[in-house]
Amino acid sequence: MDISAAVITLFLIMDPLGNIPPFLSILKAVPVERRRLVLLREIAFAYGVLLVFLFFGKYVLNFLRLEQATIGIAGGIVLFLIALRMVFPREGGVLGEDQLEGEPFLVPLAIPLLVGPSTLAALLLLQRTSPADTGSLLIAVTIAWALSGCILLGATFLYRVLRQRGLMAMERLMGMLLVMVAVQMLMNGVEAFLKR
Repeated sequence: MDISAAVITLFLIMDPLGNIPPFLSILKAVPVERRRLVLLREIAFAYGVLLVFLFFGKYVLNFLRLEQATIGIAGGIVLFLIALRMVFPREGGVLGEDQLEGEPFLVPLAIPLLVGPSTLAALLLLQRTSPADTGSLLIAVTIAWALSGCILLGATFLYRVLRQRGLMAMERLMGMLLVMVAVQMLMNGVEAFLKR
């Protein structure tokens, strides 16, 4: 398994730059002195979810009897839809009109903003393509998660530097890259299906 490709794929799907505005918006309801602690906790929760899917996801796939082609095609479609939303964002942002009150706990910061269905689908697909290479995938997951976590910890600074337009431009660029990853994943799934 190419660790760098897995890191880039997971990092693009986690979309930390695109998550800065919703993270800051949600954390506004949290007292200033607790924000960093809450953010660290949510980032740690996200890593825990990633590890659970990394080590136990294959058993779920085996139980459901899902093949690599199925995961590739489904993962490609889901990634493509997420990438389109990054390139063409909808009104109201990721959370729509629903605004949470109080301190977030697991939802929506850890799940689905940092680690959503597309991240987990990509992780399962990467694991399915190299089932014996869990160590390399663990390294890739950890690096992508750490990079995303560092960006989110510096969210206030990055927002001041890039502003809303800069973040939108970066998110759309990441979305375009993710479109290409999604198409490749879909093509790999179709190829695997045709070779059966």
